[in-house]
Amino acid sequence: MESNRRQVKPDQSASTLWASPRRPSNSPSSNDSIQRPTLSRGIASGIEHKASETKEDKPRPEHAVISTFDLFSVGVGPSSSHTLGPWRAGRIYVHSLKKFNILERVASIKITLYGSLAATGRGHHTPQAILLGLEDADPVTVDTATVQPRYDFIRERKILNLGGAHRINFDIERDMLWRMEQLPTHPNGMRFSVFDSNGDLLATNEYYSVGGGFVVNEETKLDENLYYMGIDKDKVDPSRRSQTHGLDEATDNPSSTGASQPPYLFKSGDTLLAMTQKHNMTIAQLVYDNELHYLSEEQIHTKLMRIWEVMDECIRTGVSTTEKVLPGRLGLRRRAPMLYQRLMRGFYPGLANSSLPAIGPGNSALTGVINAPDVEAEVAKLTQQPELNGKGPTSFQKSKAARAPRVVGSFAHPVLPMPPKRTVFPNIDFLSCYAIAVNEVNAAGGRMVTSPTNGAAGVIPAVLKYTVEFISDDVEKTVETFLLTAAAIGMLFKRGSTISAAEGGCQAEVGVACSMAAGAFAACLGAPPAVVLQSAEVRFNRIEHNLGLTCDPIDGLVQVPCIERNALGAVKAMTAAQLAMATDALHSVSLDEAIEAMRLTAADMSIKYKETSLSGLATTVKIPLTSPAW
Repeated sequence: MESNRRQVKPDQSASTLWASPRRPSNSPSSNDSIQRPTLSRGIASGIEHKASETKEDKPRPEHAVISTFDLFSVGVGPSSSHTLGPWRAGRIYVHSLKKFNILERVASIKITLYGSLAATGRGHHTPQAILLGLEDADPVTVDTATVQPRYDFIRERKILNLGGAHRINFDIERDMLWRMEQLPTHPNGMRFSVFDSNGDLLATNEYYSVGGGFVVNEETKLDENLYYMGIDKDKVDPSRRSQTHGLDEATDNPSSTGASQPPYLFKSGDTLLAMTQKHNMTIAQLVYDNELHYLSEEQIHTKLMRIWEVMDECIRTGVSTTEKVLPGRLGLRRRAPMLYQRLMRGFYPGLANSSLPAIGPGNSALTGVINAPDVEAEVAKLTQQPELNGKGPTSFQKSKAARAPRVVGSFAHPVLPMPPKRTVFPNIDFLSCYAIAVNEVNAAGGRMVTSPTNGAAGVIPAVLKYTVEFISDDVEKTVETFLLTAAAIGMLFKRGSTISAAEGGCQAEVGVACSMAAGAFAACLGAPPAVVLQSAEVRFNRIEHNLGLTCDPIDGLVQVPCIERNALGAVKAMTAAQLAMATDALHSVSLDEAIEAMRLTAADMSIKYKETSLSGLATTVKIPLTSPAW
């Protein structure tokens, strides 16, 4: 064990694998006073890297291709960047400690959260995620009902099972630190440091959660971790860890990739479209052939169906739950169950779930909407009025009373009031219900799929569910085409801009999900690749719709305005696809240009609107900013 530890000399570089300066004290700030070595790539590969080796003299050619099953990954809510990313970072760190035989020597650990993680981490369940990650729980398979109880146990007993086996003392108020300043690499930064029984630093590392559950290190941020979800890189296909192999540096175009790389390494919407035209293939077919580099046909089919199964089950859970409110100080009422009952009662009479409560008339004083008629009260009034024949109200009178709406306004006015109209629009209502259901499950920390993030996880499942239920005549074919097409568009955004709200605001989450869903929906309607890409761009290029969309969650919770934005995003995605198909892909702005506009907009946006809850709705609602006050 000792032979695996590298001895530190006073003049050794800061990129040393690990060192052992003495910790000054157990004070909460002591972790930040350490002249810390970094593990970075060293702990993953076991070698040192000099600073000169981490810089390039010129930009490297990069492609956008990643695995569909890295972009769509099963996990838990409520956030991909603040929950799943930190969870995976904890697992990566503890696996590294095991690999280098450090774990058994650890007596204590310090965890420091920076930037957006510190600002909204409490509402996003970041502490729960990190601690369960350090205990080596898998977010893909963990029983979501056990997450909060396990977190409460750690807090109360002050015991952490590092790696699932090595027990250490852990006081969350002392050992988890919150720093509003940002680390230079990314707003979602975190630092893990472990110490031995003498207080000597054994190992430290900084990780960055860059959106969608992806985690990077300072030195590996563009080489390895960014493009795959694996905890142990040695078990991952090398081509999934690279964004440069297979590209010709001279022409910046895909070259012959041979057996080491997927066959179609597109880097932009234009190159993707050119490949579909050259090979006479759809976007879904290109992505499918790329996946064949890693997986068999049976594995691809199984994984795609599994993604759809989790999405569908998430919707079912959201519309059938008996829980009344979402967790958190907002006390936000769940709406998906009642919306679904209303749809099933009115659209398919007799099929409503009798276990769900009936929808009441509401309170117009609070909601500002027109109440439904109180049928029983109207009938009761009629029963007190004798009929002409003295036998009480007739069935016609009862039915008329049941249909009589309550009209608000004066009839003695030139502009007559409008009577209430039917408000069930199946297209919009089903989409909204499905999206709200997913995001309510996400807000409660349930099982779901990053699509491509958790905060925007309702858009793609909602549009896919609607397509399967009301349009498709072949469910499996529809699911495969939809998910593979959506993945290609998501890859373009991840390569050309960002899918992290901490970097680009909500345009990077709901905006990207809308584009992915719009293009995928068009593909399922038989649109050619050019129309598919234009469908994604139509949803994105209008600045009033998406560019500059802020991320200002109230109280740091993924609830308001996140849930409703997903519902509106699903509706707009379908509208964008219809517009693109109606105009035969005629456009003035390309998808690549829209992605670049998003990147520039994100760079210009204030940090207050990038998932920090420092302005916007988060402050006007007068709920205090999330803080580490337990």
